[in-house]
Amino acid sequence: MADLPKLMEAIDPEGPGGPDMLALAHRSVPRPGPSEVLIKVAAAGVNRPDVLQRLGLYPPPPGAPSIPGLEVAGEIVAAGEGVAVELLGQPVCALIAGGGYAEYALAPAGQCLPVPAALTMVEAAAMPETLFTVWTNLFERAYAAEGETALVHGGTSGIGTMAITLGNLFGLRTIVTCGSDEKCRRAEELGASEAINYRTRDFVEEVKRLTGGAGVHIVLDMVGGDYLPRNLDCLIEDGRHVSIAVQRGAIAEVNIAKVMQRRLTLTGSTLRPRSTEFKTLVADELSRAVWPHVEAGKLRPVIDSTFKLADAADAHRRMEAGDHVGKIVLEVV
Repeated sequence: MADLPKLMEAIDPEGPGGPDMLALAHRSVPRPGPSEVLIKVAAAGVNRPDVLQRLGLYPPPPGAPSIPGLEVAGEIVAAGEGVAVELLGQPVCALIAGGGYAEYALAPAGQCLPVPAALTMVEAAAMPETLFTVWTNLFERAYAAEGETALVHGGTSGIGTMAITLGNLFGLRTIVTCGSDEKCRRAEELGASEAINYRTRDFVEEVKRLTGGAGVHIVLDMVGGDYLPRNLDCLIEDGRHVSIAVQRGAIAEVNIAKVMQRRLTLTGSTLRPRSTEFKTLVADELSRAVWPHVEAGKLRPVIDSTFKLADAADAHRRMEAGDHVGKIVLEVV
């Protein structure tokens, strides 16, 4: 670690505010602790929690840096106690609790996955957050099985496009909702079985029509609020509803009798505050169950656009405009 610089460029806003708060600053290069690695960042994914953090609505968990950024790709340049020295120099992507918008970022060694030749660094940086999220919620909490049908809201978001791709690999039929006919077309090009324009059609009625009245086995919902009771109307008996965000509000009114009569399961999760031990277990599952598909070039993220680190404000403007399809990524080097 003797050759590491003392300072790095990073995006570390001094307080909440608009995209203009995302200006370059100089910060100390972090040093890895036990079981941690230091990554020289080549690219960092931009996610909606970054926007919420910038607005002051989603503070970092205890111990996480104030620098935003939940996923990175780059080269391991230093390792803490207990980390195999063979990892030094290896290209990896990693899920982190914060700190990605910088030239260097710390990651728990167990949350790193190797970057195969099939992926560019930009693509690798766009993988961890959506892949960990979709895997833990669609396949673990909702225990999706081959031949089942899932309704996914936000079909052209990073989460939505990953759910489409991953669902196809594991034999799911994926119905998505999108905010325009153009986005619906893109979602179907990416592999969605059907796409519903929620601005012009009632997605509950469309789901019933598309499933012959049966409904879907799973709803993966990032909307919340008044969508929740409507989502439940889309489910078959014994259906599973998984909440992963609450863009339309955290409060909803639910008909409990309907849940009981149709034996519905309502669950949900947030990934960022989960323990390193949990995320390490997920990374291990992904390395065995999913990463072979990545190495074979069968699973790669949909990239909407890239921005330089210094242009992080423009990246957030792009996300807040809602016109993106797939992932927005910052190129650091």
